[in-house]
Amino acid sequence: MGNLLKVLVLCTISLNAVAYDQAKLMHAWVSIVMIRGYTETGTLAYGSGVIVGENQVVTNCHVLRRTKQPWVSQGDTSYSIESVQANRWQDLCLLTLFQLNKKPVPIGSSKDLIKGQELAAMGHSSGSPAPLTTGGYMISGYDMDGGNIILSSAKFRLGASGSGLFDMKGNLVGINTFKTTGYGSYYSMPAEWIHKLKDLPVEKEFPIQGKALWEEDEERKPYFLKIAIPKVKEEWSTLIKVTEEWTEKEANNTEAWYEHGYANEMLNSIKEAIKYYKRALAIDSMNSDALFRIGILENSLGNTVEAKKILTSLNDLNPARADELDEIINCQDKCKK
Repeated sequence: MGNLLKVLVLCTISLNAVAYDQAKLMHAWVSIVMIRGYTETGTLAYGSGVIVGENQVVTNCHVLRRTKQPWVSQGDTSYSIESVQANRWQDLCLLTLFQLNKKPVPIGSSKDLIKGQELAAMGHSSGSPAPLTTGGYMISGYDMDGGNIILSSAKFRLGASGSGLFDMKGNLVGINTFKTTGYGSYYSMPAEWIHKLKDLPVEKEFPIQGKALWEEDEERKPYFLKIAIPKVKEEWSTLIKVTEEWTEKEANNTEAWYEHGYANEMLNSIKEAIKYYKRALAIDSMNSDALFRIGILENSLGNTVEAKKILTSLNDLNPARADELDEIINCQDKCKK
């Protein structure tokens, strides 16, 4: 009970920016388990998982690479694993346990998330005996195979691979999987993919080997991963080449056009940047980042009236971004544009 009180306090402190369902977030917290197993060298490997069905736990497949006999634990209780259904490339594995007898968490939709939406990551970061909770927000969603791979600012550490990313109603929207260089670069696989795991062949042999999509060679990586390093290193000429190819290959992808606009903005091609941001908005009117960047650029061009119109629209879409834009518009000469 002491740990439950701790997470309750943590949720109150970290997630008080928006309304949230305390009881459902508590249930989400108790759905988190630890995956353990000894490696060939005798060291103890560990990761996290989420209870998603009757006697079923989902985790990342890469958590199961180093041990021949993994098991699941929660508190002082351990559970044996009977079988696994694995999608190695998507890096999701569905474990069937013996007599888990725990209530599963509701599975939500990554497709329903919007930029700036509050999220909570819950997992055994750094091998913590009790799950740790960190608040964050949705940065972007990348459409793939019927779900959106989620980029968020909800932090997780070593040991939290396979843990849960939840909305404020306690719905599981993603499985925390990997991070890239740079602030806020935490990626979660879409919860929708869990449903498809149940149709895969049942396996009983461990370890589980196989390359995940985020481990692919650079030329085979999805475009949203190809842009990560150039953005962090501020290699704008490299970035614009990648985003140009991205928009050619995926012309209806709002994130592709947004990133292409951003690359142009960083190269001081302001009119082109605005054009591409508007293209992103034409595809997805909820792309608040594109609207935000247009507002900044219109303000920098002296179009204050237009910038304020954008501010009004942005306030309904993403209040946090609206506050940033409002500060920029109203600071006048004291701010760097």
